[in-house]
Amino acid sequence: MNMKYKIAYVCVHNSCRSQIAEAITKLEYADFFDAYSGGTETKPQINQDAVRMIKDIYGYDMNIHQKSKLIDDIPEDLDILVTMGCHVECPTLPCRHREDWGLDDPTGLGDEMMAQTIQLIQEKIMDIKKRIENHELFK
Repeated sequence: MNMKYKIAYVCVHNSCRSQIAEAITKLEYADFFDAYSGGTETKPQINQDAVRMIKDIYGYDMNIHQKSKLIDDIPEDLDILVTMGCHVECPTLPCRHREDWGLDDPTGLGDEMMAQTIQLIQEKIMDIKKRIENHELFK
């Protein structure tokens, strides 16, 4: 029986970092995680630089598959809650494990910063998966 872990990525607006994390998790780790994202507020659309770069790197169009959502849309029985580093009161939800990634918002800082953020998110998702597999998160 292959159990999937429910992971949610949360930040204030759910328009950039949390959306990138949701997209990468769905694309690269769908066999391991059920991924969600949300915010305490929404934006009319996802950050279009993030959309463009995820499309370039992964061939995945977040405009089609995702939208800015509130944390109310996230299921209640979460295994992992990741806050992105809001520098304000980060939203929180009940979960088995919570961590904050402290990522700066790359919005408006150019493609290089966006690419670095995407790479960092990819590495951090892989790290969570490894920690689960090594029984460091859930004993």
